[in-house]
Amino acid sequence: MQETTISPRIVEIRQNVLKKNDLLARDLRKRFQETGVYVVNLVSSPGAGKTTLLTELLSRLGKRHKAAALVGDLATENDAERLRQSGAKVRQIITGTVCHLEADMIERTLEGWDLNEIDFLFIENVGNLVCPASYDLGENQRVVLFSVTEGEDKPVKYPTIVNSADLAIITKIDLAEAVEFQRERFYEALNDVRSGIPVLEVSVRTGEGIDEWITRLEADREAFEKATGSL
Repeated sequence: MQETTISPRIVEIRQNVLKKNDLLARDLRKRFQETGVYVVNLVSSPGAGKTTLLTELLSRLGKRHKAAALVGDLATENDAERLRQSGAKVRQIITGTVCHLEADMIERTLEGWDLNEIDFLFIENVGNLVCPASYDLGENQRVVLFSVTEGEDKPVKYPTIVNSADLAIITKIDLAEAVEFQRERFYEALNDVRSGIPVLEVSVRTGEGIDEWITRLEADREAFEKATGSL
């Protein structure tokens, strides 16, 4: 059986793409720091509940802070329309065939927004646990979401995204008993990949964990402001 090899040219192109993205992400991060915007990149597989959770989060957070969101999908503006129900500024990024968001997409979509008028910017990435792990978007924090309906072994199947995340969130926790979600097995899988990663369990239906996440976000932003002198 002939072994398949990747062309050196393809490897070079991929490296150049990532290098370009990293440079743009660095510029975005500097821009966010200068304007005091705290940026959170949300990553999950399709159907994990990112949009529903983010809509609820924006609704609550918007009572005390100026929040905005960018949302990526291959097609349609359905998620952006849902997020706008929170009252936050929202823009949709249609990626076509691209299965992740990239720094240049963020840069283009922010055009015309006054970042000085935003405290928190949430980026809802395309539903995918593979490609988004390689693309820095200039965020302060990357959050990976796993739903109880996806099973307990998702972390070990997608270790790269777990290792690049700052926080793991278990969504739809109100369904845990109904779907026979085994917490111990999930936490074992998560710790096998990344021991000690912070974890929150949340439910939009019951409200569990959402205020705790907001408290964490506010503390993180305050630390960010102190570190960057944007207070």
